[in-house]
Amino acid sequence: MRYKIYWLLKCQFLYCMFSSWNLVFGQIRYLIPEELQLGAFVGNIAEDLSLDIKQLSARNLRIVAGPKKQYVDINLDTGILIVTKTIDREEICGPSLSCALSLDVFLENPLKLYQVTVEILDVNDNAPSFPNTQFHLEMSERTIPGTRFPLESAHDLDVGTNSVQTYELLPNDYFILDVQMRGGKVKSPVLVLQSSLDREKDSSYRFTLTAKDGGVPVRTGTSQVIIIVKDVNDHAPIFPQSVYRASLLENATTGRQVIRLNASDLDDGANGEITYSFVSHTSARVREMFAVNSRTGEISVKGKLDYEENDAFEINIQATDGGPDALSGHCEVLVNIIDVNDNPPEVTLTSLSSIVSEDAPDETVVALFTAADKDSGTNGQVQCHISNKLPFKLDSSLKNYYGILVHRPLDRENTAKYDVTIKCSDAGNPPLTSEKTIQPLMPILE
Repeated sequence: MRYKIYWLLKCQFLYCMFSSWNLVFGQIRYLIPEELQLGAFVGNIAEDLSLDIKQLSARNLRIVAGPKKQYVDINLDTGILIVTKTIDREEICGPSLSCALSLDVFLENPLKLYQVTVEILDVNDNAPSFPNTQFHLEMSERTIPGTRFPLESAHDLDVGTNSVQTYELLPNDYFILDVQMRGGKVKSPVLVLQSSLDREKDSSYRFTLTAKDGGVPVRTGTSQVIIIVKDVNDHAPIFPQSVYRASLLENATTGRQVIRLNASDLDDGANGEITYSFVSHTSARVREMFAVNSRTGEISVKGKLDYEENDAFEINIQATDGGPDALSGHCEVLVNIIDVNDNPPEVTLTSLSSIVSEDAPDETVVALFTAADKDSGTNGQVQCHISNKLPFKLDSSLKNYYGILVHRPLDRENTAKYDVTIKCSDAGNPPLTSEKTIQPLMPILE
């Protein structure tokens, strides 16, 4: 379903705080659906902020879009915020439930800063899909009723109710479908044997597994479940637990053991010899990061972990016996990645007045910059400072911004220019530090 050019819903709030150095800080929020046409109306910033349209160009109004692409812009003739690039919520925010574009709007003479948040609403524009069109299972005719077989989960790029909500399997005499929550988010289908099998009566079964999302209208995806009934081998390997949990520092070295699994099989000889492996639908990312020893069941680190890319992994392992009619047992290993302070702060200069009047009063704004750290928790907490020997000081009263302000009288005859070095450190142990030098700040005569 396509939305028309006008916005579906608008929600805004505005408040301003005035600092002692006359920089106005305000916030405004808009709500729009994704996939709007180019030129679609987002909001009337000039009206919402009580700005004079005639002064927008003269005051050099500009937008700083931050680390993301700029998808919206302001028409300086009308003061209206419009869509300038197709907004695909899934491309911008992936599976995150909340998705917003953060914009900084600057005006000069006097300098004013407004922070604009454009929240993107999900549209049900993606149907659930399975990694494979067919899912093959092999099971012994003596498989005990109640035995559970994990099936492939469907994936939907949409979020919330527009993502996968349920699975369906047509009623039959042998199997039922149990839908479980995985990690409290993604629903996973499990096929449960309901009645004893008789290979001589039916040697195979074929069912259609349907995944449905919660959008309006509902979108669906399907995969064929093909079951081959095998004979002879009586017992499948069994793990003591169905779910295991482990934690790793993100700087864990290659070869580091994550966990050692130990399945058992009541059969003797080759029928009881177990081989461990990833399940067939294991993602390429998991295979890149981890290895499983087929003989010992040890899972170890294979690739370079990065908490900022993946803070958790779900590894599905199968234990297969060595009988001519091999049977498998399954378990799930949930690996939590612990953040390590491996990213220094990033200092970004936002605004700079390289020439300053030597009679500039205290609290005059000389420059604005941001300092951010990709790490989380205390590892991502940043503090900045400059030399107290300079006639400038830092002001951090603005959220996410630092201001460099005049702090003592300037004397051009004494010092014609200043090199200001900003030093920012995070709160990690040990802390990481970044420096950025502004060259130069030059007082001029008045």
